[in-house]
Amino acid sequence: METVWLGEVPYREALDLQLSFLDRRAHGRIPDTLLLLTHPHVYTLGRAGDEANLLAPREALEREGIPVERVGRGGDITYHGPGQLVGYPIYRMEKPDVHKFVRSIEAALIDALRVFRVESRRIERLTGVWAGDRKIASIGVGIRKWVTYHGFALNVTTDLAYFHRIHLCGLKGREATSISVEAGIAPPMAAVRDAVAAACERRLEGYA
Repeated sequence: METVWLGEVPYREALDLQLSFLDRRAHGRIPDTLLLLTHPHVYTLGRAGDEANLLAPREALEREGIPVERVGRGGDITYHGPGQLVGYPIYRMEKPDVHKFVRSIEAALIDALRVFRVESRRIERLTGVWAGDRKIASIGVGIRKWVTYHGFALNVTTDLAYFHRIHLCGLKGREATSISVEAGIAPPMAAVRDAVAAACERRLEGYA
């Protein structure tokens, strides 16, 4: 799997890029590819996401220049912003098994977090990665033309106050956390990027 680092990309521009990579992957013109990047502030709602889980008025967010986007992934509402590593695996599935693919992403992120001495886990029936009872990574995957898109968001040095404006992933009472909070250090984004890329290469091979 090839990894491409894009830096900071606005959400809609990144979605257009994903669809371009997806089309090329579907036609066999590129290998499986992991796009890694960061986003400016944005809230995104999955296909079946409940807008009631957005707690801040849209007008207030608009005044701050923070868009709210409805998108074609699974899951409910989440936040993306500075200090968060976002990954979009563009991965062709010969026999689509999205559930298994998501579990492989969770395993990769758990592996990567160990590099920074953050112990994390899955919670049964709750998608994502958790440090204790606080969510450190969100996952929402879509599939089109037998190719995955959308992906995951890992909080590195994210300002967690932005999560107070939503019911995180539609879960009332659940809180977010980050590597910097859990480890007590602020690791360089480049180091996290490299650890995540290596773990994804291992775990997504055959999405085992």
